[in-house]
Amino acid sequence: MDQIFAPWRIEWVERDGDGDGDCPFCALPDADDDRANRIVARSDRSFVLLNNYPYNPGHAMVIPYRHAGSWGDLTDAELLDHAKLKARTLEALDTALGPDGANAGENLGGGAAGGSIDDHLHTHVVPRWNGDTNFMPVVGDTKVIVEALDDTYDRLHEAFAAQDGAHADGDDDAVAFDFGAGDD
Repeated sequence: MDQIFAPWRIEWVERDGDGDGDCPFCALPDADDDRANRIVARSDRSFVLLNNYPYNPGHAMVIPYRHAGSWGDLTDAELLDHAKLKARTLEALDTALGPDGANAGENLGGGAAGGSIDDHLHTHVVPRWNGDTNFMPVVGDTKVIVEALDDTYDRLHEAFAAQDGAHADGDDDAVAFDFGAGDD
């Protein structure tokens, strides 16, 4: 068995929760510490969360606040807000990390689709670089993440804050966007 030393993941293992299946995507936005929870940006109906188990540095998720298991459950305003925040996320990733491309997608259809949280839909946004798949994952069956999550948070926070219409109260608060109320 391969073992990888990743001491920063203990925070996820020891996170608060009563173990009864509470949805972390519902609980995290209500907590007071965006930085500790790795929420890097917010809009009226969605938020951007760095993935605790990234495929690459900058792997983020755009998540609607409202718990919904399918796209059809969201209102038009929620769908539009999510799409706008996803576009802002791609822009921030490009500014902060300069990837050669990105993958964006969802794990739909429950556990069979591969998602660990399958009843609160979310979009994964993964920056990609030419050559980011090398001998380590192919031959060694090991993925190397080259940047700490806290450093990625800082870089993305700065990139989100530099966008038009963004406002941030400080480095520890998520960057906020107001895309307009829209109709529900």
